[in-house]
This record gives sequence, C-alpha cells and structure tokens, in this order.
Amino acid sequence: VKLVQSGGGLVQPGGSLRLSCAASGFPLNYYAIGWFRQAPGKERELISCISASDNEKSVGDTIYADSVKGRFSVSRDMVKYIVYLQMSNLEPTDTAVYYCATDGLVYGTCPRAEYEIWGQGVQVTVSP
Repeated sequence: VKLVQSGGGLVQPGGSLRLSCAASGFPLNYYAIGWFRQAPGKERELISCISASDNEKSVGDTIYADSVKGRFSVSRDMVKYIVYLQMSNLEPTDTAVYYCATDGLVYGTCPRAEYEIWGQGVQVTVSP
C-alpha cells in the first residue's frame, strides 16, 4: 500500500504545474488526501486536503491554506483513482518538495489528525 506521485519540475514565476497522486494497493477515491510541501529550512506545511468521496457523484470537499488559496486547486479523477494538485500563478516562494498523504482511514473528511501513508515527494522549483 503506497502513494505514487508524479509531476513537478522547474517553472517560471506565473507559470503552472500539475501534480498527481495515485495509489497502489487501495482505491484512492475513498480516502482523504492531503497535500503538503516542505521548503528548505522550513517545516512541512499542509496546503490542501480533499475529503474522501462517499458516492460516485461526489469527489469530496476541499480545504486550502491561505498561502495557496485562489491559486491551487485539488481534484479527483474518479475513474483513474488519481488526485491532482493544479498549481497556477506560481511564485518563487512556492519552491518546495511536495507530498501527498493519507491516514489510510476510509471515508475520512478533511482535515485529518494524522497522516500515515506518504508519497515519495516531488520537487517543484519556481525560478526565472
């Protein structure tokens, strides 16, 4: 049971990137997924969370940190069992390693108290 991330890379300020989080060994749709980031020398911070889907028509409620609200968007592909973090209008201060994570509890709603299963992390660098 693990989370597998993809996406990330180098982008200029004002640009966009999309990160993906897929699960190996469990149906991702039924778990709340948090997105975190950790910049060099800083603590890891929760930037977004999407609650578990409780039916085929609901992808789950979302929450965002103030630092990314209005610029980042989290969503689910209910067919592919993937969670995306769409990042727009990126700033140099967004440079960090980004992680997705879950507590592994079915039908969880955001925010979650703890996260037990983590993706491998992807580097996002915003620079001219």
